[in-house]
Amino acid sequence: MDSTMIVLGRFQPFHRGHAAMVSAALEHLKANGNKRHLRICIGSSEAEPSLENPWDAKEREQMIRAWLDRDYGGEGIDTEIIQVPDLNDPPNYVRHAEQFHGTAGSIFTSDQATADLYEAAGWDAIMMEHENRSGWQGWRVRATMQMMSTITDNEAVRAVLVESIPEAVVNFLIDNGGLRRLAFMGHGGEPVG
Repeated sequence: MDSTMIVLGRFQPFHRGHAAMVSAALEHLKANGNKRHLRICIGSSEAEPSLENPWDAKEREQMIRAWLDRDYGGEGIDTEIIQVPDLNDPPNYVRHAEQFHGTAGSIFTSDQATADLYEAAGWDAIMMEHENRSGWQGWRVRATMQMMSTITDNEAVRAVLVESIPEAVVNFLIDNGGLRRLAFMGHGGEPVG
Protein backbone atom coordinates (compact mmCIF):
# COMPACT_ATOMS: atom_id res chain seq x y z
CA MET A 1 0.00 0.00 0.00
CA ASP A 2 1.39 3.42 -0.91
CA SER A 3 2.13 6.11 1.65
CA THR A 4 -0.48 8.82 1.80
CA MET A 5 -2.23 11.10 4.26
CA ILE A 6 -4.50 9.40 6.76
CA VAL A 7 -7.22 10.52 9.14
CA LEU A 8 -7.87 8.00 11.90
CA GLY A 9 -10.94 7.81 14.12
CA ARG A 10 -13.56 5.51 15.54
CA PHE A 11 -16.33 7.67 14.03
CA GLN A 12 -18.94 6.52 16.57
CA PRO A 13 -20.79 8.30 14.93
CA PHE A 14 -19.20 10.41 12.19
CA HIS A 15 -19.95 13.85 13.69
CA ARG A 16 -19.22 17.47 12.79
CA GLY A 17 -15.80 17.34 14.49
CA HIS A 18 -14.82 14.47 12.21
CA ALA A 19 -16.25 16.29 9.19
CA ALA A 20 -14.19 19.37 10.09
CA MET A 21 -11.03 17.26 10.36
CA VAL A 22 -11.55 15.44 7.04
CA SER A 23 -12.36 18.76 5.33
CA ALA A 24 -9.25 20.39 6.82
CA ALA A 25 -7.09 17.43 5.70
CA LEU A 26 -8.44 17.71 2.15
CA GLU A 27 -7.81 21.47 2.17
CA HIS A 28 -4.27 20.90 3.48
CA LEU A 29 -3.56 18.50 0.62
CA LYS A 30 -5.00 20.92 -1.92
CA ALA A 31 -3.14 23.94 -0.50
CA ASN A 32 0.17 22.07 -0.60
CA GLY A 33 -0.22 20.99 -4.20
CA ASN A 34 -0.57 17.33 -3.35
CA LYS A 35 -2.80 15.01 -5.26
CA ARG A 36 -6.03 15.04 -3.30
CA HIS A 37 -5.74 11.50 -1.92
CA LEU A 38 -6.84 10.84 1.63
CA ARG A 39 -7.17 7.51 3.38
CA ILE A 40 -9.86 7.62 6.08
CA CYS A 41 -9.17 4.92 8.65
CA ILE A 42 -12.00 3.51 10.75
CA GLY A 43 -10.39 2.46 14.01
CA SER A 44 -11.68 -0.24 16.36
CA SER A 45 -13.29 -1.86 13.34
CA GLU A 46 -13.80 -5.12 15.21
CA ALA A 47 -15.57 -3.58 18.24
CA GLU A 48 -18.55 -5.49 19.60
CA PRO A 49 -21.82 -3.51 19.79
CA SER A 50 -22.08 -1.41 22.96
CA LEU A 51 -23.16 2.08 23.97
CA GLU A 52 -19.59 3.27 23.28
CA ASN A 53 -19.50 1.44 19.92
CA PRO A 54 -23.09 1.24 18.64
CA TRP A 55 -22.29 1.02 14.91
CA ASP A 56 -20.23 -1.60 13.14
CA ALA A 57 -17.44 -0.64 10.75
CA LYS A 58 -19.64 -1.06 7.67
CA GLU A 59 -22.23 1.36 9.07
CA ARG A 60 -19.54 3.86 9.98
CA GLU A 61 -18.19 3.65 6.44
CA GLN A 62 -21.69 4.25 5.09
CA MET A 63 -22.01 7.34 7.32
CA ILE A 64 -18.74 8.73 5.99
CA ARG A 65 -19.72 8.00 2.38
CA ALA A 66 -23.13 9.65 2.87
CA TRP A 67 -21.35 12.79 4.08
CA LEU A 68 -18.68 12.69 1.35
CA ASP A 69 -21.33 12.23 -1.35
CA ARG A 70 -23.39 15.12 -0.03
CA ASP A 71 -20.58 17.57 0.72
CA TYR A 72 -17.97 16.56 -1.86
CA GLY A 73 -19.89 14.67 -4.55
CA GLY A 74 -18.58 15.45 -8.01
CA GLU A 75 -15.55 17.45 -6.83
CA GLY A 76 -13.02 14.86 -7.92
CA ILE A 77 -11.56 14.18 -4.50
CA ASP A 78 -9.67 10.96 -4.05
CA THR A 79 -10.57 9.24 -0.78
CA GLU A 80 -10.36 5.69 0.38
CA ILE A 81 -11.98 4.30 3.51
CA ILE A 82 -10.35 1.37 5.25
CA GLN A 83 -10.92 -0.51 8.48
CA VAL A 84 -8.26 -0.89 11.17
CA PRO A 85 -8.90 -3.30 14.05
CA ASP A 86 -7.65 -2.22 17.46
CA LEU A 87 -4.57 -3.77 19.05
CA ASN A 88 -4.99 -2.38 22.60
CA ASP A 89 -1.21 -1.95 22.75
CA PRO A 90 -0.38 1.73 22.07
CA PRO A 91 3.41 1.36 21.69
CA ASN A 92 2.90 -1.21 18.92
CA TYR A 93 -0.27 0.22 17.40
CA VAL A 94 1.27 2.13 14.48
CA ARG A 95 3.19 -0.88 13.14
CA HIS A 96 0.00 -2.92 13.45
CA ALA A 97 -2.12 -0.24 11.74
CA GLU A 98 0.39 0.11 8.89
CA GLN A 99 -0.65 -3.36 7.76
CA PHE A 100 -4.02 -1.82 6.95
CA HIS A 101 -3.38 1.84 6.04
CA GLY A 102 0.11 1.70 4.58
CA THR A 103 3.56 2.75 5.69
CA ALA A 104 4.96 6.07 6.77
CA GLY A 105 3.23 9.02 5.22
CA SER A 106 1.40 11.72 7.12
CA ILE A 107 -1.42 11.70 9.64
CA PHE A 108 -3.81 14.59 10.03
CA THR A 109 -5.10 14.63 13.62
CA SER A 110 -6.33 16.76 16.50
CA ASP A 111 -5.12 14.29 19.13
CA GLN A 112 -1.65 14.87 20.54
CA ALA A 113 -1.20 11.30 21.82
CA THR A 114 -1.96 9.93 18.35
CA ALA A 115 0.43 12.43 16.76
CA ASP A 116 3.18 11.40 19.21
CA LEU A 117 2.71 7.66 18.46
CA TYR A 118 2.84 8.21 14.70
CA GLU A 119 5.79 10.63 14.84
CA ALA A 120 7.75 8.07 16.90
CA ALA A 121 7.13 5.59 14.06
CA GLY A 122 8.51 7.97 11.42
CA TRP A 123 5.30 9.61 10.24
CA ASP A 124 4.73 13.33 9.73
CA ALA A 125 1.94 14.51 12.02
CA ILE A 126 -0.14 17.50 11.00
CA MET A 127 -2.08 18.85 13.95
CA MET A 128 -5.30 20.80 13.83
CA GLU A 129 -7.09 22.48 16.69
CA HIS A 130 -10.29 20.92 17.96
CA GLU A 131 -13.33 22.70 16.64
CA ASN A 132 -16.16 22.97 19.21
CA ARG A 133 -14.60 20.20 21.30
CA SER A 134 -17.08 20.56 24.16
CA GLY A 135 -20.11 20.10 21.90
CA TRP A 136 -18.74 17.52 19.48
CA GLN A 137 -17.17 14.96 21.79
CA GLY A 138 -18.19 11.47 20.75
CA TRP A 139 -19.59 10.49 24.16
CA ARG A 140 -21.69 13.66 24.27
CA VAL A 141 -23.00 13.13 20.74
CA ARG A 142 -23.90 9.50 21.56
CA ALA A 143 -25.65 10.54 24.80
CA THR A 144 -27.73 13.10 22.90
CA MET A 145 -28.55 10.51 20.26
CA GLN A 146 -29.59 8.00 22.93
CA MET A 147 -31.98 10.56 24.44
CA MET A 148 -33.41 11.28 20.98
CA SER A 149 -33.70 7.60 20.04
CA THR A 150 -37.16 7.23 21.59
CA ILE A 151 -38.69 10.23 19.81
CA THR A 152 -40.80 9.24 16.83
CA ASP A 153 -40.94 12.68 15.20
CA ASN A 154 -38.06 12.43 12.72
CA GLU A 155 -38.08 16.16 12.02
CA ALA A 156 -37.63 16.91 15.73
CA VAL A 157 -34.81 14.36 15.94
CA ARG A 158 -33.21 15.85 12.84
CA ALA A 159 -33.48 19.40 14.23
CA VAL A 160 -31.60 18.42 17.40
CA LEU A 161 -28.98 16.12 15.90
CA VAL A 162 -27.86 18.33 12.99
CA GLU A 163 -26.22 20.59 15.55
CA SER A 164 -23.52 17.97 16.11
CA ILE A 165 -23.84 15.52 13.20
CA PRO A 166 -23.81 16.34 9.46
CA GLU A 167 -27.33 16.20 8.03
CA ALA A 168 -26.42 13.46 5.53
CA VAL A 169 -25.32 11.26 8.44
CA VAL A 170 -28.46 12.04 10.49
CA ASN A 171 -30.58 11.09 7.49
CA PHE A 172 -28.62 7.85 7.06
CA LEU A 173 -29.10 6.95 10.74
CA ILE A 174 -32.84 7.71 10.67
CA ASP A 175 -33.44 5.94 7.36
CA ASN A 176 -31.48 2.82 8.33
CA GLY A 177 -32.59 2.34 11.93
CA GLY A 178 -29.15 3.16 13.28
CA LEU A 179 -30.56 5.61 15.79
CA ARG A 180 -33.42 3.56 17.30
CA ARG A 181 -31.11 0.80 18.61
CA LEU A 182 -29.61 3.28 21.08
CA ALA A 183 -32.87 3.21 23.09
CA PHE A 184 -32.07 -0.37 24.03
CA MET A 185 -28.37 0.00 24.77
CA GLY A 186 -27.05 0.97 28.16
CA HIS A 187 -24.97 0.04 31.14
CA GLY A 188 -27.62 -2.12 32.83
CA GLY A 189 -30.95 -1.16 34.33
CA GLU A 190 -33.86 0.05 32.26
CA PRO A 191 -33.54 0.99 28.61
CA VAL A 192 -34.06 4.64 27.70
CA GLY A 193 -37.78 5.43 27.42
